[in-house]
Amino acid sequence: MSDDRTKIARNFIDNLPHCRALGIVLDTIGEGEAELFMPYSTELIGDPETGVIHGGAVSALMDTCAGAAVMSHPNAGIATATLDLRIDYMRSARPGATVTAHGICFHMTRSVAFVRVSATDGTSDVPVAAATGAFTVERKR
Repeated sequence: MSDDRTKIARNFIDNLPHCRALGIVLDTIGEGEAELFMPYSTELIGDPETGVIHGGAVSALMDTCAGAAVMSHPNAGIATATLDLRIDYMRSARPGATVTAHGICFHMTRSVAFVRVSATDGTSDVPVAAATGAFTVERKR
């Protein structure tokens, strides 16, 4: 992926208000793949008794990761948006652990991109969640 495209994607994610609020950071990106992480924060707790991060925060991380994977695809358009995102939660992220999402844009048509994302916390072979999605591919007119 070109350095310019990497800079544009990184700048875009760094400036999304929800990414800043959730502490989401772009780690790597290129050729239809992206990896983002979200450090544990007490402000993201969904269950005060256990300290488990709210599923909505994990969902936002996965959705953003999927969009970044689409943006970095060699046949990407000028913009993208989520059409559909199905997330299967397999377990809670361990309290205190950073959650990492890895997304792959595995197929792209003229107007739709298809993505798979997994979220892990580094504490188990079982992912925290897995997702599949479809995203728009906006092209110049």
